[in-house]
Amino acid sequence: MALVIAGERSGVGKTTVTLMLLAGLRRRGWKVQSYKVGPDYIDPMFHSYVTGRACRNLDPILTDEVYVQSCFRQHLADVDCAVVEGVMGLFDGVIGSGGKGIPWGSTAHVAKLINTPVALVLDCSRMSGSVAAVAHGFATLHPNLNIAGLILNSVASDRHLAIIEDALSGFGLPILGVLRRETDIRIPNRHLGLVPTEELGEIDHVMGRLADLADTCFDWEKLLPLLAVKSSEIKTEIQSKIVSSTQKVRILIARDRAFNFYYQDNLDLLAEAGAELVFWSPLTATELPENIQGMYLGGGFPEVFAEKLSANQKAILAVKQAIFTGMPTIAECGGLMYLCEQIIDFAGNQWPMVGVLPTTAIMGQKLKLGYRRAICLENSLYGQPGDVIYGHEFHRSDLKNLSSTPLFQTYRVDTEEFVAQEGWHTPANLHASYIHTHWGNNPSFVHRFLDLAQKFGVAE
Repeated sequence: MALVIAGERSGVGKTTVTLMLLAGLRRRGWKVQSYKVGPDYIDPMFHSYVTGRACRNLDPILTDEVYVQSCFRQHLADVDCAVVEGVMGLFDGVIGSGGKGIPWGSTAHVAKLINTPVALVLDCSRMSGSVAAVAHGFATLHPNLNIAGLILNSVASDRHLAIIEDALSGFGLPILGVLRRETDIRIPNRHLGLVPTEELGEIDHVMGRLADLADTCFDWEKLLPLLAVKSSEIKTEIQSKIVSSTQKVRILIARDRAFNFYYQDNLDLLAEAGAELVFWSPLTATELPENIQGMYLGGGFPEVFAEKLSANQKAILAVKQAIFTGMPTIAECGGLMYLCEQIIDFAGNQWPMVGVLPTTAIMGQKLKLGYRRAICLENSLYGQPGDVIYGHEFHRSDLKNLSSTPLFQTYRVDTEEFVAQEGWHTPANLHASYIHTHWGNNPSFVHRFLDLAQKFGVAE
C-alpha cells in the first residue's frame, strides 16, 4: 500500500529520491500521499509542494504507535499511492534496544508499524563491490523487515554500475532505481537544513528536473506495484478523540517565510475542535485580524528575517498588546524568539522584537537537537505540575536570561540525562518554549487552548 524510502545512513539522498518519486508519480497523473518519519518540518514542505497535499509526520515518540498507524491509514482513502520518507539510517532510533530489536522511533520501527515494504537507498560514490556487503547486512539484520529492493545513488559510470550489479546478483534484492552523479541539481541548505520552499525562486525548475530524472532512473514496472494503494487495505474506522465545539473560536496562525514550522495534524486538530484558523504574517501585516481569540506562533527562521520583523513595529505592538491583555498564546521555538526583547543574529546585529519575554535570543553555532521528555513545573496550557509531555528541540539560539518560573524540566528521551529547566508562562495564558510538540495523542491540550480562547473572547 506504500513504499518507505530509507537510507543506510544520513546524507545518502533519501530526500532527493523521495522528491524524484513524488514528481514522477505526479507527472503520471497519480494522486500521491506523502509521509515523513520523525519530527522534520522542512522536508514535508517540499513533499507538499510536489503533491499538492499536506505531508503527514509519522513519529511514535512525539505521539505513539497507535496514532502513527491511525494517521497513516486515514490519509490513504482518496489517493492512488503513498510514499514515506525515512529519517537518518534505517535502524537509527533514539532509544537503544541492545541490538535485540528494532530501535524505537527509527524508520524500521515505523515501517513495521504501518506494515510497508522498504526501498533502501545506498550511496555508491565510494564503493563498488562492497555495496553488496552493506545491502546484505541491512537485509538480514532484522529478517522480518520487508526490504523490497535497492536504489543506487551516485553511480559514476556504466562500468561502476556493472561491478555493483554483479556483486548484488546473488542476493535476491532487485534494483529499483539507479541515480547517476548529478551536479546540476542543488537545493540550498542553511543552519537548520534545507531552505524552505517559499524562499526558492527556481523550485519549479528543480522539481521539473527531478521529474525528468525520475522518468529514466527508476524501474517503474517494479516500483508501481509497491506504491499502489489497494482499496481493500484502507481502514477508515479510526475515531477521533477531538470533541468539536458548537461555537467557532478564531485562532491566529503566524505563517510566512519567517514562521512556517507547523505539523499539519496540529492545525487539523484545532479546526476539527472548532477553531477557525486565520493565517497572518508578522513580516507584512500591520494589525491583527478582527475578533482573534488566540494566537499560535510556530517555529521557523525569525533570525533570518529579524531586520524585517523588527521594522514592522505595528505588528509587534499588536502582538504585544494582545498577549498583555491575556490572549491565549502558544509560541514554539521561533515564536518564542519573536517574543523576546531582541534577537542577536549570527553577525552580532541586535534587532528589537516584541519584548513580552524579558530576555534576548542569541544565535550561536552549537545545535541543540533531540527528543525531550518534559515534566510540567507550572500550571499551563500543557497541564498541571508533574504532567509529562514529549517534544523535540532543534535550534541554534540561546536565551540570555531564563525564566524564574520555568514551564518544564526537560530530559533526553534516549539517556534520561537532564537537559534544562525552560519555558515561559507569563503574562497570563502565554505558553512559550523551545520545545516543538505534536498534539496527535494529546487532544486535551487542544481543548484547553480553545477553552481559554473562548473565555477570552467572551471576556473581551
